[in-house]
Amino acid sequence: MTARLFPDDPAFGSAAEQLFVQILREQLPDDAVLFCNQRFSDGGEDREADVVVAWPGVGIAVVEVKGGSVSLQRGEWRQVGDGVDRVIHPVDQAVACKHLLCDYLADHPRWTAGRPRTAHLVALPATTLPAGFRAPGLARWMALDRTDLPHAAARIRAALQRVRDEPEPPTARDVEDLVDCLAGTAIPQQHLVAWLAEREAACDLLTRDQARVLDLLAGRNRVEITGGAGSGKTWLAVEKARRLAADGQRVALMCYSRGLAEFLRRRVEKLPKRQRPDYAGTFHYLGIGWGVPEGSDDESRYWEEFLPARMVSLAGALPEAERFDAIVVDEGQDFAASWWDAVLAALRDPATGSLYVFSDEGQRIFARQGGPTVALESFPLTENLRNTKQIAGTFSSLAPGMRVRGLSGVPVRFVPCTSEEAVDVADDVAAALLEDEDWPPESVALLTTYSRHPVQKERQAAGPDAYWATFWDDEDLFYGHVLGFKGLERPAVVLAVNGFRDEARAREMLYVGLSRARDLLVVCGDLELIRRVGGEGVARRLTAADTR
Repeated sequence: MTARLFPDDPAFGSAAEQLFVQILREQLPDDAVLFCNQRFSDGGEDREADVVVAWPGVGIAVVEVKGGSVSLQRGEWRQVGDGVDRVIHPVDQAVACKHLLCDYLADHPRWTAGRPRTAHLVALPATTLPAGFRAPGLARWMALDRTDLPHAAARIRAALQRVRDEPEPPTARDVEDLVDCLAGTAIPQQHLVAWLAEREAACDLLTRDQARVLDLLAGRNRVEITGGAGSGKTWLAVEKARRLAADGQRVALMCYSRGLAEFLRRRVEKLPKRQRPDYAGTFHYLGIGWGVPEGSDDESRYWEEFLPARMVSLAGALPEAERFDAIVVDEGQDFAASWWDAVLAALRDPATGSLYVFSDEGQRIFARQGGPTVALESFPLTENLRNTKQIAGTFSSLAPGMRVRGLSGVPVRFVPCTSEEAVDVADDVAAALLEDEDWPPESVALLTTYSRHPVQKERQAAGPDAYWATFWDDEDLFYGHVLGFKGLERPAVVLAVNGFRDEARAREMLYVGLSRARDLLVVCGDLELIRRVGGEGVARRLTAADTR
């Protein structure tokens, strides 16, 4: 793992400066944070800190980075780069930014930790300092040159440990507060609805960026696109189905979950008629539409064996006009091995028909295994676009390799309680969001990880269609279980970790639960249980979360 970086794509003044940040990031632990080009202003002066390192248990370092050839001549710092020789003031800049940072935190209502342990340093990644280097205001231990790059993080740790007045170093919680102060944003309560709409629009723009993936793969007709939670797979699945339909092909867009299927159906209904897939729904209801007798939700052999086998036999007798030129599958990891023969049989040409599969092995939460039975070209998505940086950071250890590109937001909240208390505590939290913080009901979901919420049980008694209609109801928040909420999201999610039926699948279920919130995540549960199933990385982030 590597330290988090804010912003994701900093603008660097030189290649040496960029190399320094990349090397330092790789050396720092994953709970550390690197801020680049952080601007501070107090009305009297305006400064930009090249790098701010926030390191739990160690301190906060402000590093002025100077590329090119740097030297100290007769008490004057000089930098030669791009053929220009200029006078520079790296020590003064580092000191000024350090004081501006401390003053900013002292005045910020979010920061309550007092003055943190801070140090200022100067990094010269392209320069080798002479032996016995000495300079007024810059001891050798405060300077990092080219020879220090392989152990830059260790040098920064040592410098922070030498701070003379030795205030306490920041805790993990303090570092998360610092992220909120520097990169986050508070929700103005009176403008919450407008803020949510703006956030949704910004996320949609990021997600639409992913359309370039489909452009690159336009000439391929058998592809599996993999990606972690928040990478835009469902948006891409709908967009691929739309493009295929617009080309005049007969298209099926399918998934396993009823809730996601209803979401897909409503999405495609908004498309122009000539761009709509001919079928949008669950894999199973495609077969039932062909004439397979309906079965009970409790009959696993019906869903896993009988129905897909009957679909294969029925597909051969279907008129060609009722089969498909292309099939797009969302959440493909949910499909059992026995289903893929039926998927292919639904194609007009099973050997060459288009098949696009979108999947995430990290979300394989059902007790079934299997993948497509034909060769697919694999293409990975490596960016999380939908979750805020704070939310994505909470589950980043469960989705290794994903780069967080989403916007900064408010801190994740954690309410410690026993598994038995989790649902009641989550009820209180959800009520406070609606009543005290003015969250719109349609923006909030309360999810459980083990037994269903009593309200969910009551609503499901009316049948699956009536239950899933409540997902779009703006009169009340949505009550669901992580098993049925995969592929869906809400601006705010209250996750009640009330245990797990099968701890063999608990890690994947926790990952799904933590990744369903776009803007605000509140987790209620037993930290030790979460640590056991999700690992130390998740537990550490929740320990540092807001515990209001």
